[in-house]
Amino acid sequence: MDTPELGWSAGAGKQAWSRCLNLRQRGFHAQRVSAVDDRAPPITFRAAAVASRLLTQEQLREAEDAVRADLGQGNTQVLVEEPQLIKKLLALGRLNKWQVEQLKLGRTRFTLGPYLVTDSIGRGGMGEVYKAVHTMMGRLEAIKVLPRSKSTPAAIASFTREIRAQAQMDHPNLVRALYAGHDGNVYYLVTEYVPGTDLRKFVRARQRLTMSEAATIISQAAKGLAYAHSRGMVHRDIKPGNLLVTPDGQTKVSDLGLAGFLGDGDAEDPRQGKVVGTADYLAPELIQDPTAISPAIDVYSLGCTLYYAVTGKVPFPGGTTREKAQRHVEQAPLKPSRISPDLSDEFVEVIASMMEKDPTRRMQTANEVAERLAPWVRDAVANAVADAEFGPAPPDLSAAPSGMGDTDSGFLYGADLSEGVSQISQGTDPFASASEETLPDEARRRGRRVREPVTVPNSVVLFTLGPIVVVSLVLFFCMLLAGVGSRL
Repeated sequence: MDTPELGWSAGAGKQAWSRCLNLRQRGFHAQRVSAVDDRAPPITFRAAAVASRLLTQEQLREAEDAVRADLGQGNTQVLVEEPQLIKKLLALGRLNKWQVEQLKLGRTRFTLGPYLVTDSIGRGGMGEVYKAVHTMMGRLEAIKVLPRSKSTPAAIASFTREIRAQAQMDHPNLVRALYAGHDGNVYYLVTEYVPGTDLRKFVRARQRLTMSEAATIISQAAKGLAYAHSRGMVHRDIKPGNLLVTPDGQTKVSDLGLAGFLGDGDAEDPRQGKVVGTADYLAPELIQDPTAISPAIDVYSLGCTLYYAVTGKVPFPGGTTREKAQRHVEQAPLKPSRISPDLSDEFVEVIASMMEKDPTRRMQTANEVAERLAPWVRDAVANAVADAEFGPAPPDLSAAPSGMGDTDSGFLYGADLSEGVSQISQGTDPFASASEETLPDEARRRGRRVREPVTVPNSVVLFTLGPIVVVSLVLFFCMLLAGVGSRL
């Protein structure tokens, strides 16, 4: 994964070294650093934990005493190894895995403006996303950050455009933007934190959804999109990874990084005239004419998403991005009821109407989608796949650092960003394949590819085995005759 490089400024290096010396006087020991190393000297895990204010010295001592107690050692002078200490801190909920990794790298600053960053969520199309707590309000939120390595004037303009687009939206089925700003040279967008999981992971865990479950999720997403369309905005990147399902079964549409606006064209859109989106969910007219922005392209993508929800497969699995795009334009997908026989004809017809290749014959509005799905909708979908590990409780905010300065050596650089459990969990590059060829079986869910059974025609079998059988019979009779001749 492409993550920004760790950078040290001279000021940050002096501050880190000063902290290291102070901590050494309190009983901590910093690692030795070569005299020719021009970077700030790294510090130990224990020193970083205290310097970051994620832990106090007393909490470290309590964890060490707990390790000694587990080992049956009452001597407080016995050294506790770092791996044992880390394991105990995780078990006690003092730290989460992301915080541990950052501290092991010697990072000590976890603030961004007024926010204390507590975990990594994942990566979106425009930036990296973190879980954070507002230090004054104590509220858990999500922060989308534009990495410093990508902070070119064009990228900042695109990010600003996304921020302003999302700021205009206020609907229960859309992820709300709360605040935006920059801390030094780091630009960020704060949104509501949505616990749970995205639809792609939900489907993978369940193999496929029932008609009622899928209709409820897609209907809520359609209502959010209908609101956005009424405000003149088209999402352009609807897919399972951008539909978030909360533990109580509510759906929110996320990631407006590729949003476009209705009208004669947006002069500020850096992607104007380019095909953007994800290949498995692209509307045919958008492939043929990238300027053909209308609510109908979101309806088509939502139809592809509904197809995926009830079958566990994208409409056109396999192939390259170009081949997928061509199939969206020219071919009809496999009828979903052939994959999921329990789908009713009426439900299949709704999917077909949403995925109609001719936009004039397709469902015209997201409101119509919600209306057509109404017979199968229920109040909410129980999300048993919702994020069960929300990490440790936020640290004592009264001891939180006051600021990050220019954020040169903070959590933003070199972070190990795994695919997140919510908020932004399916990154989007323009016109990038989602590669979601999910088969409904245990082997695929464990990450192994499953070979499809190959049927060989009988004629091929006879043609291949026939000569072998004939030669074998001839040899058999020759040996038999040779044996009889020897006896005579």
